[in-house]
This record gives sequence, C-alpha cells and structure tokens, in this order.
Amino acid sequence: MQDATLPRPALLGIDLGTTNSLIAVWQDGQARLIPNALGEVLTPSVVSLDEDDSILVGKAARARLTTHPERTAAAFKRFMGSEKRLELGGRSFSPEELSALVIGSLKQDAEAFLGHPVSEAVISVPAYFSDEQRKRTLFAAELAGLKVSRLINEPTAAAMAYGLHEQKFERTLIFDLGGGTFDVTVLEYALPLIEVHASTGDNFLGGEDFTEALLQACLSEWQLTPAMIDAQGMASLSDALEQLKCKLGEGTRHLNWRYTDRTFEWSLDETRAIKIWEPLLARLRAPIEQALRDARLKPRDLDSLVLVGGATRMPAVQQMVATLFGRLPYRHLDPDTIVALGAATQAACKARDGAVEELILTDVCPYTLGISTNRGEGISGAFSPIIERNTVIPTSRVQRYSTTFAQQTEIRIAVYQGERPWVRDNIFIDSFDVQFKPSEHIQSLDVRFSYDINGLLEVDVTLLDSGERHSHSIDRSPTGLDEQARQDSRERLSTLKVHPRDSLPNRTLLARLERAWMQSLGNERERIADWMDTFNAVLGGQQPREIASHRSQLEKALDELHL
Repeated sequence: MQDATLPRPALLGIDLGTTNSLIAVWQDGQARLIPNALGEVLTPSVVSLDEDDSILVGKAARARLTTHPERTAAAFKRFMGSEKRLELGGRSFSPEELSALVIGSLKQDAEAFLGHPVSEAVISVPAYFSDEQRKRTLFAAELAGLKVSRLINEPTAAAMAYGLHEQKFERTLIFDLGGGTFDVTVLEYALPLIEVHASTGDNFLGGEDFTEALLQACLSEWQLTPAMIDAQGMASLSDALEQLKCKLGEGTRHLNWRYTDRTFEWSLDETRAIKIWEPLLARLRAPIEQALRDARLKPRDLDSLVLVGGATRMPAVQQMVATLFGRLPYRHLDPDTIVALGAATQAACKARDGAVEELILTDVCPYTLGISTNRGEGISGAFSPIIERNTVIPTSRVQRYSTTFAQQTEIRIAVYQGERPWVRDNIFIDSFDVQFKPSEHIQSLDVRFSYDINGLLEVDVTLLDSGERHSHSIDRSPTGLDEQARQDSRERLSTLKVHPRDSLPNRTLLARLERAWMQSLGNERERIADWMDTFNAVLGGQQPREIASHRSQLEKALDELHL
C-alpha cells in the first residue's frame, strides 16, 4: 500500500523534438504543459558549451548558435541512430548524449514545477523512427535519469490529445511536419477506441530543410558557396533566413545580410518561396498518398485534417494541404504543443487515471520488417517481409523458410526494415546465427517476429525437424555500444557542469544581447553594448529584485527591436 504522505508518481509526457522540446503532466483530469525556467513551454532542442565549460540548454543555447556556432549543436535528433559525433568546443558528443541533456533540462523543469523528483515518462518519437532510433531514444532518457514507460508515435500522441478534446466519431489524417521529420497517420475515432489504420513518413524532411533550401537559393543568387563563408557567418545567415521564413505570411520580406564589409540583399515572397520549395512540397505528397492507400481511403473519405508540428505554420504547407484535400485543416489546436499533451494523456491511460480510463488506443508498425533470403538459383539478398507495414501492434507473425542445401549446419538470420525488394536498399537492424544438426535433406524452419507496443522487435526461430527453438531478443542497448561504451557516455555527462536552473534567465538574456549586437550596426549596436555593460554591472550587485527589473526592461526593449 502506498504511503499517503508520498507524492503520487507524476504522469509525464515528453515531446523530444528536433527544433523544440516540451514536457507535460496529467493533473486534475487534464494534461498541462510545464513551463521552463524562463516561464515558457517551448525549450529549444539546442545545447551549447559555455566558455567556462558549463552546459547551456534551450533558449540561451539557441542564441549562441549565431555567436558561438563552434560550441553549439542543434537539430541533432536527425542523427539519432547513427554513429555521428558532434563537436562542441573541443568536446565530442553523440546525438543521444545531447538529447539526454535536453531531457535532463525538461526533467529539472518538471521537478521544480511539481516540487518533488520525477523518474518516469512517456516519450514521443517520429512514427517512422527505426528500431535503432527508438533504442537510442530510450538510452538518452536513461542517461537523463528517466525510465521510459512507453514510446508513443508523435502523430498518435497528437491523436490522443485531439480525440480526448473533441470527443467525435470520425476518420482523421494527422499531418505532422516538425523541424526534422515528417509523419502522416490515418486513424478513426470511435471513442473510447482510437484506431490507427496507417502511418508512414520521411525521417529526413522537416522545417530545417525548407530553411536550407532558402539558404542555397540566396547563396546561388549571390554567387557564393558555403566554403567561402566561415562558421559564424553561415550561422548568422541561417538564423536570418529562419526569421524570414517565419514571417512569410506577412507579405514580401527583405533580407540585408552583412559579411566581410559587404551587404547582401535578398527579397522573398510567398510565390518565390513556393517555387524554391517545389521539390520539398512534392516530397510531402508521397507519404500522404501511401498512408491513404494503405488505409484504403480516398481524400474525400476523411472527416478532418489535423496539423501537428511547428513547420505546419508555413502558409505554403497549409496551402498545399488544403489543395490536396479540398478543405481547410483544423487550426484551433496548437501544433507545437499537442504532441506533448498527448504523451501525458498516454501516461494517464497507462496509469489508468479515472478521467481517461476508458480510452483505448491501437497503433501500427509503420514499416515492413523482414529477413534476407535467396530468391531462386544463385540470387541472394532478397527481402522477405514477415511483418508488413501498418500491421496493428503488438503483433506476432511467422513465415516458413528452408535451408539452402542438405548437410547444412548453420543459417544466418539478418533482419531488415524497409519497403524495397532487395535488402541492400533497406535498413539493417541486426543479425544472428543459428546452428543445428546436419540432415540428409533440406530442412524447414519457422521465423517468428514479435513486435511490441514500444516498436521493439524480438525473433524466434523453430527448426521443424527437431522442434528446437532459438530465441533472439534484438539488443535493447544501442547497436555497437557495449556496456563499457554506455558507461563512457554516463561518465562523460556526469563530468559536465550544467548552469543552475535559477540562473538561466540571466544567462539567456546575455546570450540574446550578444546575438542582437552581432545582428545590428551603428548606433543600435552601441546601444546594445551599453545594455550589456549595464546588465553585467547589475548582475555583479547580486540584488535579485534589481536584476529581475533590469532583465524585464531589456527583454521588452529587445522585443521592440525584433531581436
């Protein structure tokens, strides 16, 4: 029996995003967003190493993308599941280590908000994340000191928040375009059941790619190449173009970018942006068409469209969706926050909270899983599906195979994910060898895949002649990371100094002032320099009330300058 004096375990949901991350808690029968140290619910997924070798996470780190690009990392979620390393001021980090720092910052915010430690959460991942990327996400949470009670697909999380909010019976398409990934999910509400019919996507398509396309277009017009611009200059230009992109709905926007004593000018309106983005907008169509095809639906069969992810705020994307479906999407729900709210709702479901006790969710495996086989005489490397994409999970499916020749004593089971007929074009997941006694004839074997609700896979091989069974759990630690490598990650993060949460508002303002100084010229630059000097002097006085007053005044002044 639980001690009544102890706080009830928090029902937390985390949206670990490419651009921004959020954390929400289920309280008093509803999901609530938890503010960070700045009083904001969006925490930029950016990590920076300060000059004193301490770590900054969030808005302060994002401001340093422009002023200290060599010490700052962003959009590292796109590399989750790879062996890529990111350098920050001479230190090397993996994507999951940087993600752990973001999760750790969210965990601190939750503990400050709730007034007690937290240890468990539901975390959302892109629907099209591979088995490996899911495992790396689990490891990132582990590094941050959190147990993951469930991984939930991002569009499915959005569907949960939306379904609970609307209480409707309808077929819906969730269009989820974030900073780095794109997911499409088709589902049906028949509350208390939310049934996912199909889910697909593109792990390398998001708002970052739309900014990159603008960057390439303006460099081409200026007859410049990235090699001609230093890291700080590229960061400054990318930042300016991101701001330009976010203001496109306000009419023609003008860019004046100063570099090496030259001022480069560029103009952008909606028509020109759509022209530049044509290849990206075309890439958005393919997953939509596939999801509808797998769900056996036509666009006219849908009752509603829900946009999720900050990149769906772009008018070009909204126009494309409206044209494709012949209707306007729902806009009354915040696309930036709905995934976190849905993850917290799922946490409440898992804990069987009374307000959502009857809500039942089914999900699907968004990609095909299978093994490498021979196809005909001398043709190897064919992909043989065992679990087809959009199969309802959890699931267990079996296929029968045979050995290649008599007297064979071993077979290799190589597991792949993908939709291509040859394994060389799909994603390798894992492999293992099965030994058995030789026979005078070809032997048959059954290969069973069991895929759980977190999107993780286990494989069983049964030899029909002997009844012998070989079970293989796909290692839940990241591929290539043995326990020593995992311990190295833990030790690497444990040695880092993290800025105290209560000092972050001041450090964030200082970083913002530095960024504003870099972006301005002349008298405006002199004024910002004076502001920096004054604020540093106030900080030296160590009077909290005076510091808070000056900080508020300077933040308002920067807002008025749009810096």
